[in-house]
Amino acid sequence: MTKDELRAELERQEQRYKDVYGGEVTTYAAQPEPERKPWRKRASLLDQAFAQEIQKIEQELKPEEP
Repeated sequence: MTKDELRAELERQEQRYKDVYGGEVTTYAAQPEPERKPWRKRASLLDQAFAQEIQKIEQELKPEEP
């Protein structure tokens, strides 16, 4: 089914609804797709422990530098 055939079918259904049920059809604009946010990995326990060890090493090296 092509877009034109689909549009024609929807128009026929709309007209039938109006004729048979006496209803009113409201059409809405398409909603924009939500923006995708970048995926972020949560730090595991090993990642956190590694970061803590790096901080400890950096703190130990700072006093020795001057």
